Amino acid sequence: MTSELYSRWLELAVEDADLTAELLAIRENPEEIHDRFYRGLEFGTGGLRGKLGAGTNRMNIYVVRQATRGLAGYLLENNDVPRVAISYDSRHKSRLFATEAAKMLGACGIEAHIFDKMMPTPALSFAVRQLRCGAGIMITASHNPAIDNGYKVYDPDGCQITDKAAKAITRHISAFDPLDRMDTGYESVTPVTIPEAVCEQYYQAVLDQRITKRGDDGVSQHSYDGTGIKKHKDTCDHGTPALPIVYTPLHGSGIKPVTTVLADAGFTNVSVVPSQSTPDGDFPTCPDPNPELPGALSEGMQYCTQTGADLLLATDPDCDRVGVAVPNKGGYRILSGNEIGVLLLDYICKARLEAGTMPERPIAIKTIVTTGMADKIAAQYGVTLINVLTGFKYIGEYIGQLEQAKEAGRFIFGFEESCGYLSGTHARDKDAVNACLLICDMAQYYAERKMSLIQQMELLYQAHGYTVCALDSFGFDGEQGTHAMREMMRSLRDAPPDDLLGFPVRRRVDYLYGDIGGLPRSDVLQYTLGDKSLLTIRPSGTEPKMKVYYQVTRTKGQQAQEALAGLRSRLQSMFA
Repeated sequence: MTSELYSRWLELAVEDADLTAELLAIRENPEEIHDRFYRGLEFGTGGLRGKLGAGTNRMNIYVVRQATRGLAGYLLENNDVPRVAISYDSRHKSRLFATEAAKMLGACGIEAHIFDKMMPTPALSFAVRQLRCGAGIMITASHNPAIDNGYKVYDPDGCQITDKAAKAITRHISAFDPLDRMDTGYESVTPVTIPEAVCEQYYQAVLDQRITKRGDDGVSQHSYDGTGIKKHKDTCDHGTPALPIVYTPLHGSGIKPVTTVLADAGFTNVSVVPSQSTPDGDFPTCPDPNPELPGALSEGMQYCTQTGADLLLATDPDCDRVGVAVPNKGGYRILSGNEIGVLLLDYICKARLEAGTMPERPIAIKTIVTTGMADKIAAQYGVTLINVLTGFKYIGEYIGQLEQAKEAGRFIFGFEESCGYLSGTHARDKDAVNACLLICDMAQYYAERKMSLIQQMELLYQAHGYTVCALDSFGFDGEQGTHAMREMMRSLRDAPPDDLLGFPVRRRVDYLYGDIGGLPRSDVLQYTLGDKSLLTIRPSGTEPKMKVYYQVTRTKGQQAQEALAGLRSRLQSMFA
């Protein structure tokens, strides 16, 4: 079967010279042919994501057309608004895929609105709502390596689609052949360019989420009025001294949005890492452009050392995640996604209470694999903390539920351990532009009080216990890898261990069965061990990886780190 598909693609998939060259190069390699054609890329709530290349199991113009035709069929069947917003990042083929998606939508009778330049994922989420679209498409593989690209779909609320919608779209996709371009009217389609005004409105919406701003005397002044997006633009004293900040977009789409918003907010002492300022799908200085990884921030930290910066911000290619490093003991220390999250949650609560803008019955939201410190901080400030499944779409869905109940003003912050944050309702996905501004305001807030973020983090640890977290990802490539992951989860369910990593299992929660805290079913297993450590195991929804999350709490930091290292070492031996 795969050889027949290969022959057909070699004959018909001739519009992209890169694909033709690849197909010719593997004609004597049956294993490579099989890997490209043994299945189609799986469409889920995260859309499509995979390696660039030829075949049904790769990202290419033909798979993008097939997915878009399926999305169009779903929209028309459900009588949704026949209008779709499209954006893309700096990855190879991203602009091409966005254009192909727009043409296919137009050929299917759906109006396509596309940015004329790369714009971040949160800007796409904003545009869907602003333009009252029936859906949105973001061409990105987020923080994946350069060999990947992807296709994310958003619902009319600007949130990633639900499981139900993903299954319905998949049924439509399966009805079409990826090599069928639907020639009638295809080439004559002219997408509508999303006006620059929408970009400006997005920047303003981000600025309107600020809690504090600097006044003429350099001291923080409160600016958030609690009413959501304002219709006027805050004025800031651009001459006020600010922290020296270094920013890197990691060759991605954040370069203009982040620098524009920070400048408008009055942060004039911002330097961009020169070697990473230009969008480049090869990501030459950071092969894995993931701000969770130390390697992605190394070039930025070197530049910080040269410039003496007090803060490093690094956003991933589609600018929905942000990593942070700060001075510490003569060098720079990377703050984990969990540390940034609890610092921001504490700052937001503190600053809102000081400003008198804390809403009644405030709500914060995090995922089940995010640090338990957040629960303690929320309780301290009287904030209800909601736990949702892994994936920011679940945070976005909950915000949507609050909005439907006319209670959106109760939402103050949402975050996940993988460096994703959102403090407003202007978007329904994590927003690194919003987070960069919020982090700068927070750092300035503490600097005015002669404190660093490291010192504030230590105070939080002392008050709430040293909770340290980690994530290990284990790759399972190819058809055999997919089967191996399924078998591992099946065996853990069929024979639940009484002992795990040398500790008795105190509690086991299987999110695939039953109603766990009102959450939908998900392929996730969570174990509370005898030393009260928390271990969560799940297959990734967007990558061929098994993900293992650790959470350890001790009274002292060194004890927590040693216990965490022991757990990771034992678990990693299971995958050796």
